[in-house]
Amino acid sequence: MAVEHDGLHIAALDWGGDGDALLLLHPNGFCGGFFDPVARRLTDRFRPVAVDLRAHGATDVPNHPPDDYAFALLAGDVLAVLDALGIERWFALGESLGGGVAAMVDAARPGATRALMLCEAIAFDLASPPRPAGDTGGGANTWASIARKRRAVWPDRATVLASYASRPPLDALAPEALAAYVRWGFVDRPDGEVELACPPEAEATIFEVSSSERCAPSAWRHLADLGAATTVLAGTHSDLPMAWFAGQAERARAPFVRIDGGHFFLQEDTTRAERLIRQHLGGQPSLR
Repeated sequence: MAVEHDGLHIAALDWGGDGDALLLLHPNGFCGGFFDPVARRLTDRFRPVAVDLRAHGATDVPNHPPDDYAFALLAGDVLAVLDALGIERWFALGESLGGGVAAMVDAARPGATRALMLCEAIAFDLASPPRPAGDTGGGANTWASIARKRRAVWPDRATVLASYASRPPLDALAPEALAAYVRWGFVDRPDGEVELACPPEAEATIFEVSSSERCAPSAWRHLADLGAATTVLAGTHSDLPMAWFAGQAERARAPFVRIDGGHFFLQEDTTRAERLIRQHLGGQPSLR
């Protein structure tokens, strides 16, 4: 489904189900379909809904970057989708960029998020953006540089799948998670080839603005005021420092759970991801 909001076409996937709404927000460079394997397993308990954030999946690329990537604006898009679906309260899972946006959704609609899983959320009070482990910097944003080098156009999805499955970090993903990303994270071109749905320049720009005032720091500030019962999770082999996520848990007064895996630990083991979601969001938590 899709809605028009703030001059943009905002797309989302709705898996249906009669249970409580479960909002799924994806990492930078990915899309809502990245959650497809685990979402399909959860429809007995939840109604999973994943929103394609700006410049991702089937959602439009905004006209005025980088200002258009403020986390509060992305949160506004998410709320427009939920409003269009008539969803008034929800459980939420935010992964990486999606975690920072999930915090701002809570800020914009206090009390509507019933419980929240922050999985390596981009919510930091830092003067510089996150960097891979061992990177000492040097002025450039390493993640943005990597994003700009990504190959955007491929002959077909089978070629993409074979390439991604052979090299890190995506070689660590469960096969069904990687297949979901390749299905939903690429668009068909008129010439028969396929292209990244999230343009490398958009992904790079989001990495570059992640530490600006209206992005990760705004999400960090709200952690102390989250209305939802929250759990912070991080991968033991992530490229991002464990101390950052421990700090998030402390600020949010939330449990801190370490998971064996990397930054995308949720997609490394679908059965484990299902178990984690049912464990941390499947109960009946009370608001703080």
